[in-house]
Amino acid sequence: MKTKILSIIAVITMSFATNAQIDRSKMPTPGPDPVVKLGSAEKFSLNNGLTVIMVENHKLPRVSATLRIDNKPYLEGNISGVSGMMGSLLGRGTTNISKDDFNEKVDFLGASVSYYSTGASARSLKKYFPEVLGLMADGVKNSTFSQEEFDKEKEVTLENLKSTEKNVPAIAGRVQNILVYGKNHPYGEFTSKETINAITLEDVKNNYNTYYKPNNAYLIIVGDINPKETKKLVKDLFEGWQKGEIPTSTYPAPKNLPTSAISFVNMPNAKQSEISVINTTDLTLGDKDYYAALLANKILGGGGSARLFNNLREDKAYTYGSYSGISQSREDNTATFRATASVRNMVTDSAIVEIKKEINKIRYQKVTEKELQDAKEEYIGGFVMDVQKPATAASYALNIALYDLPEDFYANYIKNINSVTVGDVQNAAIKYFRGDKARIMVTGRGIDVLKNLEKTDYVISYFDKEGNPTEKPEMTMPIPEGMTAETVVNKYLDAIGGKDKVMAVKTTMIVSNATIQGTPLVMTMKAAAPNKSSQEIAVMGNVMQKTVFNGATGYSSARGQKKDMTAEQITKAKSGNALFSDLAYSAGKLLRIEPLDGKNAYVLGFNDKEVFYDATTGLKVKEITTTKTPDGKEVKTPTVYSDYKEVNGVKFPHAIGIKSGPMNLDFVVKEIKINEGVSDADFN
Repeated sequence: MKTKILSIIAVITMSFATNAQIDRSKMPTPGPDPVVKLGSAEKFSLNNGLTVIMVENHKLPRVSATLRIDNKPYLEGNISGVSGMMGSLLGRGTTNISKDDFNEKVDFLGASVSYYSTGASARSLKKYFPEVLGLMADGVKNSTFSQEEFDKEKEVTLENLKSTEKNVPAIAGRVQNILVYGKNHPYGEFTSKETINAITLEDVKNNYNTYYKPNNAYLIIVGDINPKETKKLVKDLFEGWQKGEIPTSTYPAPKNLPTSAISFVNMPNAKQSEISVINTTDLTLGDKDYYAALLANKILGGGGSARLFNNLREDKAYTYGSYSGISQSREDNTATFRATASVRNMVTDSAIVEIKKEINKIRYQKVTEKELQDAKEEYIGGFVMDVQKPATAASYALNIALYDLPEDFYANYIKNINSVTVGDVQNAAIKYFRGDKARIMVTGRGIDVLKNLEKTDYVISYFDKEGNPTEKPEMTMPIPEGMTAETVVNKYLDAIGGKDKVMAVKTTMIVSNATIQGTPLVMTMKAAAPNKSSQEIAVMGNVMQKTVFNGATGYSSARGQKKDMTAEQITKAKSGNALFSDLAYSAGKLLRIEPLDGKNAYVLGFNDKEVFYDATTGLKVKEITTTKTPDGKEVKTPTVYSDYKEVNGVKFPHAIGIKSGPMNLDFVVKEIKINEGVSDADFN
């Protein structure tokens, strides 16, 4: 036993000694960069022009084949969507096998075979791959395009289009492409009910016979293969695929705006705004600053630790997430940079300000070394994980062929990422993140967001759901049938306690406090049924202003000068209700429904006032009084009501904000007395 205890003590002692030699206050020294080993690719071409790339990978007994038809973008015109329909109909029966038998055989083999307008793909276990590749090749070469399948596909396509008619993100994406590229550009074309209905089965066949050709195609095969056997298999299956002359389209290169502006699409059903700050670029895979552009985007908006996310979500809570992305393209100026967010309607303008601020910041201030290092590590980590996948190896092999990249492009990927400096990142941001020429796309509910957007410095242009210029949307909503000024006022009376309790109030005294430029004010208002009123404003105990109406005559006094009411003022005072002015508003007119601070409000017009009632609660939230100056100019004075509290069974606003010229007076009610504290002497 003693020997065992000594042994345990010795082990513990050695453990402490070992740990004592490790300085845990210092970061471990980074190890060497991982060595990337892509499977070597073997290439050959068939007589019909099909380029075949084979990559051996024997980790699993699986093989995949990807066909990529590398046509330049082309215009489809008034049958836009025809290529998509053609791709959907591929493989639905061939001259050699029916659609049902084809699908049954693929399922039996535990494989997958897919077709699309720009190619096809197949995946299976190694032992079934020759048969599965044969099925894929049969669909590529011998699809029948039956009328029955065409009619089914057209119906499905039209139904899918119908489902997106009110889909705000889908509409936003469509109009973005239209405005960024133009309708006369392949990337700006869009599929509509009209273009789908115009497509015939003959159009689909013509599209297949014209563009689905091997002489501009790549077949990439990756997995547990024997290259010699696979080469023979491919020749046997694809040599009979006939090549042809593939036409090309000409179209203008997209251009950015001369200066940033807002393009707005009104979607009345939008619960939030879709924002995209977007510009085109000429970035291409393999460019000298390609890696710097990737890292700049990673720091700006490439994930949950990026600047946009931290600002708009973590700090401001405007959105669940804000991101950016930069694409690359071989076509002239068709790559894009986009910074996006889906935000609450009421913060749309503020979100745009913050997105633009972050874009400008990364353009005009260098990122930190830590930000750059973190971005590099994240990119390298993702790259090392992806490169283990056979599909990634196939994708990289294809990119090397498509972009004429050096064979060691991806082998040097990590080295090139690590060589980027903070100066390189800033230069790439200046070049590709064109905040000064970006189109600010906003798709949302105009009635909620436009009022604040119009306060920004940007010119706003309006577009419909198909990218056509249109007029500014109406800023009001339709009034429900049967809704009148009287029903709005009755709802208000119910909200504050009920008409019976309101009518039982014969006098009120309300004392409120405010400050102006640091000086305290006290406002005392007294009222008696039906229309007697007095209002007194005192500063440091001295009455500075007073207005009185005794039911027949009245006056106002200020700074020692007294002025009697005019006949017009007396008539107006007699017609009102001094206790609850809203009782008189029943005779007014319900003008409109409009958003106010994120909520809908009924707006009543009565004499020189517009009165706003919350459409949900019924409470009065705002009044705007219009007066004319001696020179005939109109002056609007808004009063805002909030913080309703019950006093003797009736709710009164306890916070009243008045904007008078450049001054804002925010009164807080300190005391309310009902049916006490008021006498006729108060109105003399």
